[in-house]
Amino acid sequence: MIRGIAERVWPDGVESVEPLGGGITNRNFRVVAGGETFVLRIGGEDTELLGIDRDVEHDASRAAAELGIGPEVVAYVEPEGYLVTRYVEGEVGRARLEEVAPLLRRFHGGRPIAGRFDSFRVVEAYAELAREYGVAVPGGYAAASEVADRIAARRGRVELRPCHDDLLAANFIHDDERVWIVDWEYAGMGDPAFDLANFAVNNGLDEDGDRALLDAYGGGADYDVHVLFRFMSDFREAMWGVVQQALSELDFDFTAYAEEHFERLERTAAEPRFRSALG
Repeated sequence: MIRGIAERVWPDGVESVEPLGGGITNRNFRVVAGGETFVLRIGGEDTELLGIDRDVEHDASRAAAELGIGPEVVAYVEPEGYLVTRYVEGEVGRARLEEVAPLLRRFHGGRPIAGRFDSFRVVEAYAELAREYGVAVPGGYAAASEVADRIAARRGRVELRPCHDDLLAANFIHDDERVWIVDWEYAGMGDPAFDLANFAVNNGLDEDGDRALLDAYGGGADYDVHVLFRFMSDFREAMWGVVQQALSELDFDFTAYAEEHFERLERTAAEPRFRSALG
């Protein structure tokens, strides 16, 4: 099946197709064709229910490539929405904030992209979807939702900018010269504060690291807002884990994943700097 898909992209012949590890939503394959190496990305089942639109992912990936942030987009297989990008050889998860912050700034200042991402609405949609599929919403959801409402009120209206919205360590590849950002399936027009906090949380930044990140970003980012959105990053991730218990066919412990992120957001909410920022 996978080779057949690859041959639709490279009808003159495919030299090899090998699975790439690491994904917990999609399947990725390393394809060698015509002496060059590419990544063929096959979306998981029912990922549209997670808010993923493959046309949006394609547009965001192209925007990132245009800015030299993401790898070149080579092909887009329709109607299925399979994405082909150039393969980046390098170390996965190596992402120094001094390198990442300017790339985020560049993308946030780039052209508009298709799609919309609102972390406040996403967690609500995931909770509703979990209930529809008979998955129990964790007891911590109600309290977290109340905190999220307060954060939303504190943040107010913001100018929407193109954002990645899934800045896990696994979505960075360093080729020993520079870092590349991959996996743009959750991208959309949104709040850059979520991107910055999402990177900080998922890459283990402490308070000093948070301040260094905002400094490297180049101004315009509010520290208190950043602290609050660290909570929203884990809230989204926790509820993603909840809804994946119903949707995913992968052999992965999504229950433990959700619990881990609920525990982390509770620790975040207990921090003095968070309570101060929330007011």
